[in-house]
Amino acid sequence: MSFEWILKIISNNGIMFLRGAGMTLIISMVGTIVGFIIGLLIGVIRTVPIPERGVKKIIFKFINAILSIYIEIFRGTPMIVQAMVIYYGSASAFGIDMNRIFAAIFIVSINTGAYMSEIVRGGIVSIDKGQFEAAQAIGMNHIQTMVNVVLPQAIRNILPAMGNEFVINIKDTSVLNVISVTELYFQTKSVAGNNFRYFESFFVACILYFIMTFTVTRILRYIERKLDGPENYIIYANQM
Repeated sequence: MSFEWILKIISNNGIMFLRGAGMTLIISMVGTIVGFIIGLLIGVIRTVPIPERGVKKIIFKFINAILSIYIEIFRGTPMIVQAMVIYYGSASAFGIDMNRIFAAIFIVSINTGAYMSEIVRGGIVSIDKGQFEAAQAIGMNHIQTMVNVVLPQAIRNILPAMGNEFVINIKDTSVLNVISVTELYFQTKSVAGNNFRYFESFFVACILYFIMTFTVTRILRYIERKLDGPENYIIYANQM
């Protein structure tokens, strides 16, 4: 490895690396947020009590079956295969010419949604059942119970897992180069192909990936500490 070549590569191709890193952050951030929303909706739906009989029971069973199929498919297949099927498969089978950036965000979102749905469901199940019963006792329906009582606690509990998904998405966007999305890995491959210095080029990419994941991790840990509140509370007594 030549440090002179590393500096030369950064000097000559710094803009390409930054553009790739920016694209990686945009896709992973938007994909994680949209995936969280998908997972939140699915997680809430899958925790709705199923009626014991009647048409509603059949409808709920059907919906849960569809959601289970979606979760199993996208958790059980690699993102790189999903990208190929969704982008090239939709063009071949249905004649749909998707924008590459839209396709990338869509792929990351639905992949993240499958994982987040189980994370959210686990967070909801972790809440004590007594809180569900107490909310129902004062007249809250399932949605009101979720919004006002359960989800604020569940989201705090699953925040580390959400942050982990964000970090994973930053790294997994590299597979989107198969549909020619100009993220960091794609740009690095282009730089390496131009100067034939693969080790030095990907060493720079490695540093950029580490900086992004390390920064995101620290920011999320800071948010977690803020949500936890201070370790010690000061009680002020009213003075007459």
